[in-house]
Amino acid sequence: MRTFVRGAAMWDVECPRRPTRTAGVTMAGFRVRDLQALRIVPYPAVTLLLEFGAGSPVLDCAAGRQQPGSFVAGPGLGSGGAVRAWGENVECVQVRLSPVTARAILGASPADLDGAVVSLGDLWGREASRIREQLGEVPSWQDRFALTDALLARRCEAGPPVDPEVAWAWRRIVGTRGLARVDGLAAEVGWSRKRLWSRFRSQLGLPPKRAVRLVRFDHAAHRLVAGEGAARVAADTGYADQSHLHRDVMAFTGATPSTVAGEPFLAVDDIAWPSRGTTAMPHISRELRPGRRPEVGRAPL
Repeated sequence: MRTFVRGAAMWDVECPRRPTRTAGVTMAGFRVRDLQALRIVPYPAVTLLLEFGAGSPVLDCAAGRQQPGSFVAGPGLGSGGAVRAWGENVECVQVRLSPVTARAILGASPADLDGAVVSLGDLWGREASRIREQLGEVPSWQDRFALTDALLARRCEAGPPVDPEVAWAWRRIVGTRGLARVDGLAAEVGWSRKRLWSRFRSQLGLPPKRAVRLVRFDHAAHRLVAGEGAARVAADTGYADQSHLHRDVMAFTGATPSTVAGEPFLAVDDIAWPSRGTTAMPHISRELRPGRRPEVGRAPL
């Protein structure tokens, strides 16, 4: 277990030694003695948080609503800078689920979350309590990762997959780091624009245009955290200019690019998700040809 320090933030972080058996699933373990009003920065994945420690994390959401304990949240949690996390003696496994994989694992479409934070107990019933007990009983973090991995693999096999065309469009957006031409996605999969937009939104939880913005923002935000200047980041990540980047960062986080560059929520990724999880560049083994349906492989989604 490594210790992450960023300003006043100090967390213990553990990573799995083996990759998960389910494509589009990554996880990390956290132990935090004093979690102080951490700004949640939007990320292009579904967040599944499994807590099991003596304390309990609490999310302060929009309109003053609080969500304690284990939860699930759709892609873009924290948009507008309205969500903070806090707690004492927090121990948890945080899982990032590609929206493509999340539908099967959750037993519900990310669209059903509608951008909200949902208690895992409300979604999975008694299984959520059993998971908490099991995670607390196993002796090591690697055992907790193995337990979580087995659970998610079992649920994924039993759940409904998304359409191959929708999965391919998501991979295209992620693979180009948000630079894909949205209007061209439907033509590339051989569907009408209306059909792809409807299926994409209903199965993944956000429309293609917002998916492009979220993936592009995530890539730009991590480059800001790495110390790159805003002008260079804007030029390299597809923004019209630095002002365009500034507006997008403000819209997603409620903060300026210079403030976001210091956010612990992003900086910890170098330890917790060194390969950047669901935003890692996937390998798309075959381009579409006329009349060919896209195929969903085992690459990260």
